[in-house]
Amino acid sequence: MSVAFVKEESAEAASETVLPARPISDRINLVTNEGLKMLEDAYSQAHQALEAANALDDINERRRQSAVPARDVRYFSERLRTAQLTAPPTSTDAVAFGHTVTFERDDGRTQTYRIVGEDEADPSKGSISHASPVAMALFGKSVGDVVQLGKDELEIIAIA
Repeated sequence: MSVAFVKEESAEAASETVLPARPISDRINLVTNEGLKMLEDAYSQAHQALEAANALDDINERRRQSAVPARDVRYFSERLRTAQLTAPPTSTDAVAFGHTVTFERDDGRTQTYRIVGEDEADPSKGSISHASPVAMALFGKSVGDVVQLGKDELEIIAIA
């Protein structure tokens, strides 16, 4: 085996452990207090994982173990840099960022979601991103308003 072949393998291994950047939304990075804390915690965890990986003696294992944390450190660093902490709304007259909105769909289902930042949104836990189609349709509307969302209609029942 030639030295050139070994170096080529090493270069290939290195390029396979550099992951592409996580996509970052081009929308404004609004965050709640909880969302900012979540971003800070995620950055800290990624940074600790990267430090642990960088402490490994085996170069190939170090590359493999550091790929995900290095990518996450870059992502969360950028999300923290661009985060715009948004105070909770003081009025429930119209839907805004941070509100919890209950609405009824035209098929009779009632749903409740809190409108939060993109990184903290988790519909299965009752939160949606401010950039989601549902949130965008609800912004500025009041209790009793009916909004069109594609072929569906949503009637706002409550804003908290």
